[in-house]
Amino acid sequence: MINDVSISYLIFLMPLLVFAVNGLFLGRKSDKAAAAFAVVGNGVAMCAALIVAVHYFGSTFAPQKGILFNFPFLRFAENFAANIGFLIDPLSVMMLVVVTVISFLVNIYSIGYMKGDRSAGRFFALLSLFSFSMLGLVAATNLFQMFIFWELVGVSSYLLIGFWYHKPSAVSASKQAFILTRFADSFFLLGIVIVSYVVQSFDFFALNGLSLSVFKKETIDLGLMVVSKADALVIGSILIFTGGWGKSAMFPMHIWLPNAMEGPTPVSSIIHSATMVVAGVYLVARLFPFFAVCGNSLTLIMWVGAFTMVFAAVIACTQKDIKRILAYSTLSQLGYMMFALGACKIGDAVITTGWTASTFHIFTHAFFKCALFLIAGSLIHQVHTNDLDAMGGLRKKMPLTYWSCLVCVLAIAGIPPFSGFFSKDEIILAAFQGHHYAVFALALLTSGLTTFYMFRLFFLAFHGTPRSKSVAEGHVHEDFFMTLPIVILALPALLSGLLGKGIFERYFIPGKLRVPQLVLLPHAEWIPYVAVAVAAVSLLVAWFFYASPRAKIESALDENNRSALYKVVYHKFYFDEMYYAVVRQFIIGGIARVARFIQDYIVEGILAFCVWFVHKLGDLVRYAQGGNLSFYLGTLVVGVLLWRFLGQLPL
Repeated sequence: MINDVSISYLIFLMPLLVFAVNGLFLGRKSDKAAAAFAVVGNGVAMCAALIVAVHYFGSTFAPQKGILFNFPFLRFAENFAANIGFLIDPLSVMMLVVVTVISFLVNIYSIGYMKGDRSAGRFFALLSLFSFSMLGLVAATNLFQMFIFWELVGVSSYLLIGFWYHKPSAVSASKQAFILTRFADSFFLLGIVIVSYVVQSFDFFALNGLSLSVFKKETIDLGLMVVSKADALVIGSILIFTGGWGKSAMFPMHIWLPNAMEGPTPVSSIIHSATMVVAGVYLVARLFPFFAVCGNSLTLIMWVGAFTMVFAAVIACTQKDIKRILAYSTLSQLGYMMFALGACKIGDAVITTGWTASTFHIFTHAFFKCALFLIAGSLIHQVHTNDLDAMGGLRKKMPLTYWSCLVCVLAIAGIPPFSGFFSKDEIILAAFQGHHYAVFALALLTSGLTTFYMFRLFFLAFHGTPRSKSVAEGHVHEDFFMTLPIVILALPALLSGLLGKGIFERYFIPGKLRVPQLVLLPHAEWIPYVAVAVAAVSLLVAWFFYASPRAKIESALDENNRSALYKVVYHKFYFDEMYYAVVRQFIIGGIARVARFIQDYIVEGILAFCVWFVHKLGDLVRYAQGGNLSFYLGTLVVGVLLWRFLGQLPL
């Protein structure tokens, strides 16, 4: 057990305190003071999370589950309540460490990146709010608490993506992210309602310990149909996954994530590495035993993840915007994590590999992806463009950034002994052990594509001759506050896989998740060799086209030298255009037209009738009070007659 429970409170209180103080006071007075307080506050939260992790994994308490504190929040019935608590288990402890470390380093990076921005104080406040929201989500003890912080993550991401609200593109991107994630979250909420009504609990312990056989004989009325409670739980599981589907930007709800690049680069880094987009994967991992017993839910999860993985990787191979390449890379890696969770099922049995591999990849991916986004931001900050075509020749001018980027690119490519090799190897193994050979082939293909587009980015940015005036004239340098977090993150990108493998194999055991039908299959020793071979071939292809002495960079970057297929892929299969045509014009535009009709003809019509009626009633009252004696006598006679014949007046 954690020796000092009180230290755990600091993990949540410090980011919340930073948000309140910077938002109300420091952010208005001094940007430097706000930045310093944000770094210190998030640093304290990080230290508290590391202490909790050391105490947890260094004790006999792990890998069991426990609740450090649990406060009643809402009571729906005598035995049915929603609590706010702190769940501690290997998954939550890992996420607490990742979120706090990434938040701390991103805050340091932001000192240099946001220097001179007139709203820097507000930025540091919102960044801490985002961190607090994610910490509350990963430490949730139940679905109710998770949904509260889930929505708070959505709100804070909306504010951060649209931080530069004077830019129409940023405003549009923030609204798009908000609308699409809220659409998915509505299904999430409906799923929570159905599942909690059947089980009479929001608690993860109760949901993950379910057996559908006890619910098959009872029925429930869902409004549109009457089904067994077991079928209702299956429907609820799919609806709950839909929330993660949207939050993790799985196809076809993926388009908001690349457009979220309109926010400041630190926002892109923290959203894409370990926080918002990973929430969907975390949701499935947290409720994995529940999904495992719910029919074909895992199969749906597997294919959604697999398709997103390949789809995003193909698009990333053609992009020129360095941040968009990394955005589609994130989509592809999220697909890796998601399909690994879904590939765990073989008939009625569930293999252990996929769950461990997915959670392991969350851990390794957080560090190298955060570093890659910070590197992209540093390059953009110096070259003043997102376009890879305008970079090149940065190796000697930014040496620390160059070597850090090389480490991170090797990590995401899955080259041993870098971190990504260990987690991606296990994910590919999970597909093979689950007898999902088509998904296994897609995973190998995506691995090759990942290596190609990441080394394409690396070679075009750092190698060759300068293709921009600022680089050629020597106006490029490394900022201390921006380079320091990059160098620090390069270390776990190199070592986290090698050092973390033993921890994950020991503590991240799905058998502790109450899935009785779990099986452990032997490792296929040949898979790492195949995966490394595919990555090596892709690296050589990228080197040949973009860095070798025979490479023709001008020809490779010539937009006129493009096939029709290339142009289709470059335009993301025109999904953005379809979104604007269907969603904005048809759905949102249709809703707007209906709302306008209701406003103009119903609401205003009712108001106009009320005005006319009151006006006429006023005229009648005014005439009745005019002092006309004959009118008074006539109304008296009429009233008596009506009372006699209609009111049964006893005469």
